[in-house]
Amino acid sequence: MKYTVVIVEDHILLSQALSGLVNGFSKFKVLYICKNGKELLTRFKDAKNIPDVVLMDINMPIMNGIETTEALKKEYPKVKVLALSVEEDEHTILKMLRAGAKGYLLKDTEKSILENALVQVQETGFYHTENVTSLLLGSLEPKKEEKKVLLKEREIEFIKHACTEKTYKEIAKDMCLSPKTVEGYRDSIFEKLNLKNRTGLVIYAIKSKLFIP
Repeated sequence: MKYTVVIVEDHILLSQALSGLVNGFSKFKVLYICKNGKELLTRFKDAKNIPDVVLMDINMPIMNGIETTEALKKEYPKVKVLALSVEEDEHTILKMLRAGAKGYLLKDTEKSILENALVQVQETGFYHTENVTSLLLGSLEPKKEEKKVLLKEREIEFIKHACTEKTYKEIAKDMCLSPKTVEGYRDSIFEKLNLKNRTGLVIYAIKSKLFIP
């Protein structure tokens, strides 16, 4: 039995090319292709159309990948979403991870990486790749010294707030602190955990189970 995949991509040539690639993987087969999230959710009304994994684009008309992933997380939580996008900015990656995506790949990724990502997402639940960009994600695998770091209660509280879409000013208000104090928490935590940015912090929080997307 092969794992089933549905491709959600509004560019027809690309979706057909992806379908050919995935069908060439030993453990996977493509059930069908959709042009946007709305079409996908319509197809899901028939239980036979619900796959193991959805390979999801982000920028699509009618219903984009982030909106669709949020809907799947709520209505079909067992379906795993692997994002495949040209978008590599921190804000988009954060939103997709929070929406429930189990992995994030850029469209210029190699065939072998795509296959491995599908396997890992299906069999282990998550896939994080250094190829997304080291600049954005920093270190994806917690180092030994990171695992031994003891975080204070207020630092953990800050991390949980940082995994939302709140600005640092809004976090400061919710924590009844000054913006400068919150920035101090941020800088201290980044240094403790050897992280470069907020995206890396979100991934650390997910891996450490401080935040569940």
